[in-house]
Amino acid sequence: MTIIETKNSEHYKWGNNCDGWHLVKNKTLSIIQECVPSGSFETSHYHQHSHQFFFIISGVATIEVDGVIHTLKADQGIEVKAGQIHKLSNQHNKDLNFTVTSTPPCHGDKVNV
Repeated sequence: MTIIETKNSEHYKWGNNCDGWHLVKNKTLSIIQECVPSGSFETSHYHQHSHQFFFIISGVATIEVDGVIHTLKADQGIEVKAGQIHKLSNQHNKDLNFTVTSTPPCHGDKVNV
């Protein structure tokens, strides 16, 4: 077994200077750690099949789910079911670090709205 950390995980860039690391990436489960700088955001979207759970490590996340805005701080999380329209943003001064767990993996499952 290998200890998994961002240093030895597949890294990618997304959005406007956001970082992501695939901590677990297989056919049934995806766990990604992401860093979103202040002022960065993703577009509204949903997943046809993927069920997701966002868990905040540090910073403050603003997540809109089906038109309802939620503010999450460190050690808080939110579940987003398949089909729910959602959008995450960092509207605060510090970097936002969180994990997103998806089952099945959401790659290729995203529908922008």
